[in-house]
Amino acid sequence: MNDVARHAGVGLKTVSRVVNGEPRVSSAMVQRVRQAIEDLGFRRHEGARLLRRGRTACVGLVLEDVADPFSSALTRAVESEAWANGFLLLTGSSGEDAVQERELTLAFCAGRVDGVVVVPAGDDHRYLAPEIEAGVAAVFADRPAGRIEADAVLVDNTGGARLGVGHLLEQGHRRIGHIGDAEGIFTAGERQRGYREALEAAEVPYDPSLVARGPVEQEFIRHALDRMLAGPEPVTAVFTGNNRATVAVIRDLATRERRPALVGFDDFELADMLSPAVTVVAQDAAVLGRTAAQVLFQRLGGDVSSARTIELQTRLIPRGSGEIPA
Repeated sequence: MNDVARHAGVGLKTVSRVVNGEPRVSSAMVQRVRQAIEDLGFRRHEGARLLRRGRTACVGLVLEDVADPFSSALTRAVESEAWANGFLLLTGSSGEDAVQERELTLAFCAGRVDGVVVVPAGDDHRYLAPEIEAGVAAVFADRPAGRIEADAVLVDNTGGARLGVGHLLEQGHRRIGHIGDAEGIFTAGERQRGYREALEAAEVPYDPSLVARGPVEQEFIRHALDRMLAGPEPVTAVFTGNNRATVAVIRDLATRERRPALVGFDDFELADMLSPAVTVVAQDAAVLGRTAAQVLFQRLGGDVSSARTIELQTRLIPRGSGEIPA
């Protein structure tokens, strides 16, 4: 700016007023300064300006896997809200690893992001307490924070599972298997709870041998279905805990003669194009991401109210695979 002032033959304060769009500068003087800026190729240092204001205009997003369709939709929604508020978004994947989640989140904080949206892999987030105390806004999405008070935007996982399993019960099914994600994952546990509550409400005994929880890999799915479809009383329906499990089950069932009814938690691309089309309990990842980002920017805008939890609803989409009678 000193160079611009010398080139235009004006004071530094005049250049500052023109650059920042302040009043009380004549049009002739504005034109003179702008011509000097153009001649010298001057560009304002946005980073320095923001740091002087105590902001970097960047927020971070830590999620499970950016390649997952659910995470992709969530990321896009958070990014849109960030752009609308004049912020840049930095993203990273934890790979469902609590240590990696912690290191990535703290790396964002070390880079002086103004806030973070975290889809947690771990259940202890006390490491964020000093950052929050220092002014970093933090919102948790899809799963709540562990051992600290923080804003969270969740989905009614238990209610959605009750909805899906209840739909299978309405078709006359009483032997309903459940294949869910690994132990320790909050959403998987909530969906198993909904599965169990739906059975109990229909006075159908809960049979733990019909439940398989583990890594959503094809080999795991195959062994789970081998067990559920064997014996004198095989399952007549399956409720899957996420879209990756649903796709793996469909792939496995394509090789079998016996095809149980199927309802999956999470919609997925081309689910309506299969035969039969797949009945799902749908959650809206975009709404989840947008809501979490809106809460974050409310905090950055000065909201100092108590931490709150927002729970979003799911909906059943009947398409055919869940309407096969027992």
